[in-house]
Amino acid sequence: MKKTKIDHYTDKEALEYHNSNKSGKIEIISSKPMTSKRDLALAYSPGVAAPVKAIAENSETAYDYTTKGNLVAVISNGSAILGMGNLGALASKPVMEGKAVLFKRFADIDAIDLEIDCSDTNEIIKSIKNFSPSFGGINLEDIAAPDCFIIEEKLKEILDIPVFHDDQHGTAIITTAALINALDISKKSIKEIKVVVNGAGASAMACTNLFKNSGVPQKNITMIDRKGVIYQGRDNLNQWKSSFAIQTKNRSLNDAIKNADVFLGLSAKGALSKDMVKSMAKNPIIFACANPDPEITPEEIQEVRDDAIIATGRSDYPNQVNNLVGFPYIFRGALDVRAKTINEEMKVAAANAIAALAKEDVPDEVVAAMGGDRPHYGKEYIIPSTFDPRLITVIPSAVAKAAMDSGVARKKIDNFEVYKEQLKQRLDPSVTIMQGINNQIKKTKKRIVFADGEDENTLKAAIAFKNSGLGTPILVAKRGTVQKRLKEIGYSENLDIEITNSTDKEKRRKYVNYLFKKMQREQGLLERDCDRMVRNDRVIWASCMVSCGDADGAVTGNTRRYGASLEKIKKVIEPRPGEIMFGLNMIVSKGKTVFVGDTSVHEYPTSEQLAEIAISSARVVRLFGFNPKIAFVSHSTFGQPLTSRTKHIKNAVDILKEKKVNFKFDGDMQPDVALNSEYKELYPFSEIVGNANILIMPGQHSAAISYKMMRELGGAKVIGPLLIGLAQPIEIAPLRSSTSDILNLASVAAYSAGVINYSKKN
Repeated sequence: MKKTKIDHYTDKEALEYHNSNKSGKIEIISSKPMTSKRDLALAYSPGVAAPVKAIAENSETAYDYTTKGNLVAVISNGSAILGMGNLGALASKPVMEGKAVLFKRFADIDAIDLEIDCSDTNEIIKSIKNFSPSFGGINLEDIAAPDCFIIEEKLKEILDIPVFHDDQHGTAIITTAALINALDISKKSIKEIKVVVNGAGASAMACTNLFKNSGVPQKNITMIDRKGVIYQGRDNLNQWKSSFAIQTKNRSLNDAIKNADVFLGLSAKGALSKDMVKSMAKNPIIFACANPDPEITPEEIQEVRDDAIIATGRSDYPNQVNNLVGFPYIFRGALDVRAKTINEEMKVAAANAIAALAKEDVPDEVVAAMGGDRPHYGKEYIIPSTFDPRLITVIPSAVAKAAMDSGVARKKIDNFEVYKEQLKQRLDPSVTIMQGINNQIKKTKKRIVFADGEDENTLKAAIAFKNSGLGTPILVAKRGTVQKRLKEIGYSENLDIEITNSTDKEKRRKYVNYLFKKMQREQGLLERDCDRMVRNDRVIWASCMVSCGDADGAVTGNTRRYGASLEKIKKVIEPRPGEIMFGLNMIVSKGKTVFVGDTSVHEYPTSEQLAEIAISSARVVRLFGFNPKIAFVSHSTFGQPLTSRTKHIKNAVDILKEKKVNFKFDGDMQPDVALNSEYKELYPFSEIVGNANILIMPGQHSAAISYKMMRELGGAKVIGPLLIGLAQPIEIAPLRSSTSDILNLASVAAYSAGVINYSKKN
């Protein structure tokens, strides 16, 4: 069982993350235009009167005219924060904001956190009841037992929207899915297995209930709390624990575990011993889900059993029981049919859908998103990956259908295939792409040079690259300056990270010889000129490291203009044989990914250069898992109006037609024609209209202006520009790049080093 490295961050980094740009992790923006006086009148007074009257007459129309149908309240009183205990309502706010962000990231659900500073269950229930009309669902979080049971049960009785305590039911759904598949693999019947549940908190009770609803007989489940087995006749059992009491002579975990088929641990580190594991039945199923340390480690289990199926709550082992696989998508399905509740039928449907997904063959696009790994259903793959992009279609569909079938849906979905396509569009593709790249490079551990190692954001990116297990960073910097920066950002000055500079006489001589041999005839430089360049320029040094095989790739920029960095790199490294050099940006806006080139190299490319940029763009975009559909963008559409500035674009299209390339393309066309499907009716002869995912711009000026305006004014996410056509994997970060931007480019450089043959044109 493979174990991977867990990311580590300093407290200072975490605090800076939560305080960068704007404080906190969420903000509210308008989904409607708010520019003109008319917009404001429609949004507020007097235009708002119309929906007010409509809702007053029919409350269901609130789903049509307000955010209610896509809005979840994430609620806590801070009495059980992430295993840290009762730290108060306000202290829970960072966690609840984080939960709201996860709703948005994984299921495009708007969520707002509400912290209730109260320990009285009746007051909490009353508060939630009073503000509940504003929301389409309620997510209870980090509320201690038994209050969480009382609050949820009462709210389900009095509210007509879904109420879901994720600590209970999210864990239960994922664990039940894992159980279904583990039983299938071990050839055991759910109606005959003997189950031991160690722990009697909210999660344990919810898991046990869902196990029973899925077919496990109650008499076959033994639950254990801190005092031992919960058996019929035991004194001082509360109303919740008493419902799990069974007739048994067993009084301890050691007694109950003998010949058990399943162990579910939601308790504490070390609760299950190796001797206990030895006493379990053949092909035991062991879910050790205590966090951060499980009841027993997978390594300890494997020392005494080779037939066990193992799951934990940790990301560094296979089969992670992670609520992220469940709650965003369960709410997505419930909201989309305006469900009155999330009932047992919907939970079982979710568990079955998750289990079934793990059994399916993993398609190529999912393999790409998971970093090149093609998992196969078996002992080490019983739960889908958290980042499996199919989750967004599979689980909500199953939950929505179960809501409709069980009579709690107020809205019907007529065509589930159309619904699944709509769900796909909600995902942010850039996150899936970068996750796939990062998963891939973790296996190869490339050596990446961070040329501007003394820059704070670059240093943070290098540390993140190392701590995330993405590869080995090398800083071009002075050791003393790095130690000072490390202290400033909260790390030990002795952080184990490689530093290089021109004081390394052996490398310096090597790079001077390489550069002199390359440049003496091209530019007539003397050896001393080359020595000066190597000594004084970090970009030259980093480029030489890659060219001479001392590193696999590099990232630079951030402290100087893009063009200045590129000119220095070109002194050391040639273009890739037979390929044009240009900048390509990945832009994600409103769930759609578009690539834009050339954003950084050619000021006014010729027709031939535009054609070559298109060919190279298609190659690169395929590496990211997209089917290239190229639009040559202009101020005109198919020659209207025809000007001197559009002729070279039409010529580029003709060149590609003559080359008979293996991708779809068209032009010239305006960007709205290329991207907006409403134009398909006007230009039915073109497959690219409204369908493009690569925009080839007529000049660098238009490309750079476009992507920067989209980023600054439209809130688009931008990765790049990626430097295409260089004979080595080196990326250039634009001025003022964030740590995340630099880290992404370093990952792309490492990925390119592994998948591109730089000795020839692909």
